[in-house]
Amino acid sequence: MRDLAVARAGHRGIAPEKAPLVAVAHGSRDPRAAATVEELLTAVRRRRPALPVAGCYLDHAAPDPLRVLGRLAADGADDAVVLPLLLTAAYHSKIDIPGVLAEACTRHPRLRLRTAATLGPHPLMLTALERRLATPETGVEAGDPSTAVVLVSAGSSDPAANAVIEGMARQWRARGWWDVAAAYASAARPTPAEAVRSLREAGAPRVVVASYFLAPGHFADKVRAESLEAGATAVSPVLGAAPELTDIVLQRYDEALSTAAAATG
Repeated sequence: MRDLAVARAGHRGIAPEKAPLVAVAHGSRDPRAAATVEELLTAVRRRRPALPVAGCYLDHAAPDPLRVLGRLAADGADDAVVLPLLLTAAYHSKIDIPGVLAEACTRHPRLRLRTAATLGPHPLMLTALERRLATPETGVEAGDPSTAVVLVSAGSSDPAANAVIEGMARQWRARGWWDVAAAYASAARPTPAEAVRSLREAGAPRVVVASYFLAPGHFADKVRAESLEAGATAVSPVLGAAPELTDIVLQRYDEALSTAAAATG
């Protein structure tokens, strides 16, 4: 996504940690989701205590982005970096968030907004996924050649977003696993259960499922139940506040500021 305000007259570059970070998550009716997002943002605050960090949600939870951005504008903020807490670039990052930011720019024309990239894809995501597979609950050694992995995302009607998951599976396969297959909780095939059964039928000694979800909720619960029923040995916890995600959040924030500064010379 392009910066919505980078070309405004009078724009000036700003130093890192002067622009508040506004993290926009999807949102869920499940209270575990917001608690997990806040856990991640707390880790970000610990890493950079001078950086103002606010969380908000597109749907199902409060506050919404317009309320947070309005509060920043009322408090006198000149700039903000809006970072989608989304694991792939799809409808929410391509349509929903730009629409919200366009409305915010109309309401608060003095507030300059930079839009960071989505969290994924990113090379550190595979490391984070391996960290979750290695938890005591799951106990899977990274790159175990006797283990096949099903990489499960929420799925999207956007083929480009699903292609990203396919690409991640191909990259991950090269780390030594028996195999890695992509699957989707909705909107695309194969389903996690289909992928688990396919790998078992192909002779995989063990099949585990890697949950490519930021937070707990309906999809993560559904994937766990259906994957175990289909014969998966284990299903990893969601990514949550994995240290690698903290790194990615801060990198995306820095990139957004650097891109804006470069665009203004």
